Amino acid sequence: MMTTVAEHLFDSSFDTPRVAISATDGRMNISAELAEIASNGGFFGLTVGGDPTGWHPVTQAYANGFSDLIDATIERYGTPEVRIGASLVHLGHAARLWSPVLACVLSQGVVPDLTNLQRADNAALLRLPEPIGEPAAPSPELLYRVVIKDHMEPFAAGLRAKLAPALLSGNIASALVGASRALISARPDLHQSVASTTAELLSMGRLAGSGVIAGADLSFRRNSCCLYYRLPGAGKRGDCPL
Repeated sequence: MMTTVAEHLFDSSFDTPRVAISATDGRMNISAELAEIASNGGFFGLTVGGDPTGWHPVTQAYANGFSDLIDATIERYGTPEVRIGASLVHLGHAARLWSPVLACVLSQGVVPDLTNLQRADNAALLRLPEPIGEPAAPSPELLYRVVIKDHMEPFAAGLRAKLAPALLSGNIASALVGASRALISARPDLHQSVASTTAELLSMGRLAGSGVIAGADLSFRRNSCCLYYRLPGAGKRGDCPL
């Protein structure tokens, strides 16, 4: 099975606290659903509620081009190429969005409200101030809007490094497939739903032509390079087209 760059670079596990809070505006409290998907590990867990110190609106990070994390990434990997750092941070953020949103919609039947999503001041972690969402039937159009239109497009608009549109689309697609495979691993009973939804998403909008699924296990070959191979001592990842 080919491993996506998102799976290789951004696998991590952390606990998400359970938060009891009243829903507002007719929406629902999805604390239980968020706790359930967090048990899958990796990027499925979001920080929810708690002390707001050390967090800022993700929209602020978009406006600033995620420059702090990009600078930290190029320093950590010892590369002078800002484009590489920008691509890897972009890919990682896509993975952190796809994982909980896919899992909520496809396994819990809810979509989290990411309107007030926050990012850690000194890290890539994401936080929901309140565990609010609403019922949602599986819908590629909904998933595309929540992840790509509402978040990845503003991210790209704020980037100060020049990255090809095809590279950005390939990153989002790679992160999607990585999140989908992780969800199937955690919930094999959802294989058909996850696989069909992923295939539909890969045919939509910016993701159309970004790569090809080559098997029932969601093996994936992207049509653009994420630039990971240009890091000192790095090789090509499993979904690389080079």
